[in-house]
Parts: sequence; structure tokens; C-alpha cells
Amino acid sequence: MKEHDNRFKFSPSVFAWPLYFVLLLWVIYWIEIKYGLNLNHFGVYPRTFKGLRGVVFSPFLHGGLEHLYNNSVALLVLIAALRYFYRKHAWQVIIYGMLLSGIITWLIGRESYHIGASGLIYVLVSFMFFKGIQTGYYRLVALSLTIIMLYGGMIWYVFPDVEKGISWEGHLGGLITGILFSRLYDAPDYQKPVVYDWEKPEFNPEEDAFMKRFDENGNFVNPPKPDPEEEFSDLVSEHTSATLPQRITIVYNYNAKQPEKEEGGNDEESLS
Repeated sequence: MKEHDNRFKFSPSVFAWPLYFVLLLWVIYWIEIKYGLNLNHFGVYPRTFKGLRGVVFSPFLHGGLEHLYNNSVALLVLIAALRYFYRKHAWQVIIYGMLLSGIITWLIGRESYHIGASGLIYVLVSFMFFKGIQTGYYRLVALSLTIIMLYGGMIWYVFPDVEKGISWEGHLGGLITGILFSRLYDAPDYQKPVVYDWEKPEFNPEEDAFMKRFDENGNFVNPPKPDPEEEFSDLVSEHTSATLPQRITIVYNYNAKQPEKEEGGNDEESLS
């Protein structure tokens, strides 16, 4: 029961994870600009041994400020949602998602350097959408619908030749990875099980009003009709006890009036 109540737990990591990750992306981009570096050759270059290093480094490299900005906004929202709603598997989805989507890009990609965190974004969108639908839990289904409203248009960018200069292979790799992870990683049973009275350990069929309607052979029987006189007497008694006030006892203390003292009489005080 305790685990069920704490399935959604807020902690500083909900904000810290996306902030640190996005900050790292901006620091790397700043270093490139500051020192005039071009780290694009550390991206994924398909089907070459040297290009495998991009599986690790490509999510941290971006081709321009607009590219970095668009990915940063999406990552801030998606990583925070992943950490809050899927705390148990958050780091596996992020780390393994970058690696697997990078490997798929390395296998199917064009002969070009593929860089950017878009593959990870597609992993997060795909995972949370499909996982929420699979659980059937209303909060996670609502999260899935929110994600599809915000990022549903991204589906077009997994197809070739939709827009030049983008890595549709990386997007497709992220989409496939998210679907696989939604099936691979289990989620708690968010549906609260229904426990009937007769399933509880303290249930006693002999004291249950419904079970008393059955005889020893399991046949349904009607209860005996109550005696009208007894029923009327019980009703009057119950009504009388509910309406009559409680008995009030009044105690009187009587003090006799003392006689007036006569002139020339005895000066002693008389007590009654």
C-alpha cells in the first residue's frame, strides 16, 4: 500500500536532471564558440568504426544556436516528466535510449555526421506516449495525450526528405527505441485492486446480512415476517426513547424563618 501511494513522488531531481543536462549542452556549445572548435566529427558516422564514438558524443553536439535552443526546451519538459512519472526507469531510458538510438542511426543512416539530441527527444516522447497508453492509468494516459498534443507533429520527421539537413534516421531510431523500452520496462500496477467484503480475512458469513438469506443447502429464503404488534411496540419504544427528555431531579433545601427577637427576651441565639 505504501508503494502504491508513493508511485508519483516529487523530489529536487525532477528539476535538477533536466537543468543539468541542458546546461551541459550549452557549456559544450559555448566551448565550441569560445575556442573556435568544430566537434561535428565526433558525431555518428554510419557503418564506420570511427563513427561509433558518435553513439556516445552526438547527443551533446549541435550545429547551431537554433538547433540547440529547440532541443533544450523539449528536453527540459520531457526529462522532468520522465523523472516524475517514471522514476524507477528514468536513468535507464535516458542513458540506454541515447546508446540504442545512436546504434540504430549508425546502422541505417546516410554517410554523413549525425549530431544533436533529437534522437533522445524521440526516445522520451515515444516511451512516455506508448507506456502511458499501455498502463491504462488515467494520469499516465493524460500524460500521453498531452505529449501527443505538444509533440505529435514530430512524427513527420521520421520520414525521408521531409526537410533537408535533418537526421530523420536519428529520429526514427529514437522512435523505435522508445517503443521497445515501453514494452521492456515494466510499470507498477496503477489500477487499485477491488477487494470485496467476502474477500477480506475478517469476513464472517454467519454475521453477513446477505448470507443469512440462504439456508444450509444454499437455497435463497425470505426472512420471517415480523409480528405487527412487536414491530409497532418496537417503533413506539424507539420513538419514545428518542423524543422524551431525560428525568430531571430537583432538590429543595428548606430553611425555616427565624422568629424576631422580643424585647426583654433571652439574648441567646436560637438555631432551628
